[in-house]
Amino acid sequence: MLGIREPNIYGKQDYPTLVAFIQEAAAKLGLTVDVRQSNHEGVLVDWIQEALGKFDGIVINPAAYTHTSVAILDALKAVALPAVEVHLSDVSAREPFRQISYAGMACRKTFAGHGFDGYRLALEFLTTL
Repeated sequence: MLGIREPNIYGKQDYPTLVAFIQEAAAKLGLTVDVRQSNHEGVLVDWIQEALGKFDGIVINPAAYTHTSVAILDALKAVALPAVEVHLSDVSAREPFRQISYAGMACRKTFAGHGFDGYRLALEFLTTL
């Protein structure tokens, strides 16, 4: 729903534009990325677990699952890959329930409020580890 849902908060650019942005940012850093999106928590957990032994790090925007999903937290902790949390909006300036990030508890860093650029910042951060 990117570009449709609350564009005053998340922007007007759509998901294919975000994917292209991430791929371009990764290419400039000499990285290979696998960009995925799902609305299903279990699918996200499966993908995190499948990353073990295949990827060097994880950049994750858990969206609303940020504030509810112990399963995603546990999956990130289980694989123990360096992970970075990204949010398009500045969640710290939003509703009180958005102040808790379960996923963030397993991440080395969070970039919030930078729009698409948060993904570039996350990739750059991972290259420093």
